Amino acid sequence: MKLSIVRTTMKFRIRPFSMVLLFPILMLCTARNGEAEDTLGGHIGFVLPLVTHAGGQTTNLADNFGIGFPVGITVKGSGRLAFDLEFVPFIQDSPRKTTVTVHPGLLYGIGHGFTVGTRLAFDVDSSQFGFTPLLNKSWPIGKSSAGEKSNGGFFKAYFVEAVLPVRFNRPTGGPSTNPVTFGLHFGVGF
Repeated sequence: MKLSIVRTTMKFRIRPFSMVLLFPILMLCTARNGEAEDTLGGHIGFVLPLVTHAGGQTTNLADNFGIGFPVGITVKGSGRLAFDLEFVPFIQDSPRKTTVTVHPGLLYGIGHGFTVGTRLAFDVDSSQFGFTPLLNKSWPIGKSSAGEKSNGGFFKAYFVEAVLPVRFNRPTGGPSTNPVTFGLHFGVGF
């Protein structure tokens, strides 16, 4: 007789506990799907430093060839502002070296495919740091005959970007050169 009383008591205790667990599950199953405010994208491309002024000397791409390969991840909210984190491996001819720049920044869409922004610049394993103002123009890839954007492919747009990297070079025991460069960045966005 004592055993049946325990079973009856346990049934009573389990039922309210199961309702507490079942209620949130039912609420999640019946909730409407919401749309995310943020979108995730990115870009890849190459950048050419066309003219550089550093340490009182001006050089161009033909004097000292260099090329960078920016790769970026972009988080865009519902407005015009976006956060972009870019990594730029850069190969220079003379002196022969390879560097990497970590390039976080804020971008603001001003309409008609134009974007302005500024990035901070941290050259890895270097005495250089600075910032990079930019102006970007993009064109959608795959417009339909009605002029609407097609979302069929992986790449969504191609772009050209004018960049003006300003760096503060403070090497230990050496002269400060503080290079300023004008360059063009070409790429595709996804």
